[in-house]
Amino acid sequence: MANLTPKQVLDMAKEKKASYVDLKFMDFVGIWQHFSIPLYELTEDVFEAGLGFDGSSIRGWQAIHASDMLVVPDPSTAVIDPFMAEPTLSIICNVTDPITKEPYSRDPRNIAMKAEKYLKGTGIGDAAFFGPEPEFFIFDEVRYDAGVNHAFYKIDSVEGQWNTGREEPGGNLGYKPRYKEGYFPVGPTDSQQDIRTEMCRVMESVGIHVERQHHEVATAGQAEIDIRFDSLVNAADKLQWFKYIIKNVARRHGKTVTFMPKPLYGDNGSGMHVHQSIWKGGKPLFAGEGYAGLSDLAMWYIGGILKHGPALAALCCPGTNSYKRLVPGFEAPINLAYSARNRSASIRIPMYSPSPKAKRIEFRSPDPSCNGYLAFSAMLMAGLDGIENKINPGQPLDKDIYGMSPEELKDIPKMPGSLDGALEALRADHKFLLKGDVFTEDVIETWIQYKYDKEVNPVRMRPSPLEFALYFDI
Repeated sequence: MANLTPKQVLDMAKEKKASYVDLKFMDFVGIWQHFSIPLYELTEDVFEAGLGFDGSSIRGWQAIHASDMLVVPDPSTAVIDPFMAEPTLSIICNVTDPITKEPYSRDPRNIAMKAEKYLKGTGIGDAAFFGPEPEFFIFDEVRYDAGVNHAFYKIDSVEGQWNTGREEPGGNLGYKPRYKEGYFPVGPTDSQQDIRTEMCRVMESVGIHVERQHHEVATAGQAEIDIRFDSLVNAADKLQWFKYIIKNVARRHGKTVTFMPKPLYGDNGSGMHVHQSIWKGGKPLFAGEGYAGLSDLAMWYIGGILKHGPALAALCCPGTNSYKRLVPGFEAPINLAYSARNRSASIRIPMYSPSPKAKRIEFRSPDPSCNGYLAFSAMLMAGLDGIENKINPGQPLDKDIYGMSPEELKDIPKMPGSLDGALEALRADHKFLLKGDVFTEDVIETWIQYKYDKEVNPVRMRPSPLEFALYFDI
């Protein structure tokens, strides 16, 4: 992902013998969309003028009477797509209005670009770095359906602990990770080492620096691949490549991947801890002489995250399923507190390296179902609000949370327990997001309404299989 000019992109395409160009952009909710054009349709002018598409067909975007939108390719994102049979150049695009030529306010990538611009405008720093750690499940099969008179889901994995008694072709060989014990035995219990390595190699082919990969805590193929931190927009771009690559590598092995936070009952869910720091003039601003080697600025940043944590949940933990992960007992970071060691605190300060350049904070509450552009931007805006207002984060939570009494826990703020709770927190607390016109009232209102209409209310209105078990014979 080099900083290429339009001419260099076209030269690269010819050198790689690409015949098509795939134009990718982010929808409002968090899924990549795309369309493809022959290479001869991509001229240097397109990088300025853009190409049209129907914005009314994208979730949460334009009405039918104002549907025309433009995608404008960002030449710095051009790479060869690693999956398409025909050599294809892949470019991430920004979305603009065809009449005003202004960046579209509901384009998540545009929001992220505005967040970076706002940071520089404050004079606090000139770069915000984000390092997401997305966890995910690799399953062998998934089936689900919901109708007027039925609802079910069924997932399966050769690694599933529930399959220790199953008859399998060639015989059941055991070696299935026990519940909560998937972190992280060697093979043959870990059966997916080679698939994860292949995922890493494909990531490297598009310019993503991989740091490590391993099995995660849950049974049935829970995994984590860590990638090198990058600036806000670049980190969000790479998160999209991350999801795209992992799903497609799994598919060519006859497997499927989900970033759903809590697909299994009774075992650990998937989070996405997000490491973050601010730099200025090539120097880290989070290193200092305070708690865990942090600066005052870093502590104020933490204060902003903690203060706005419930509102951040609406963007960082954006689905009803997210709150089946954010419950006590599964290492879930539900406590709005900070600590150098306590992993049940929503913010941890990693202590692996004494280097000032490694000093950062880790926000542990987000999950990988989020839209990275929106989530990273919101975290940055909350942290900057903390710095601007010198918000004191209070005392660290260094005790064993599971050994604390209810009396000790009662005064520690918590993350919301439901999506509607998070949405109401966002409705009440979003002025910090509006600074610099990074988010707009329209974006906030559309997000809240979409989530209620498409997720909260449909889930709320439907009976579940467990409700039949609980109430059918009453």
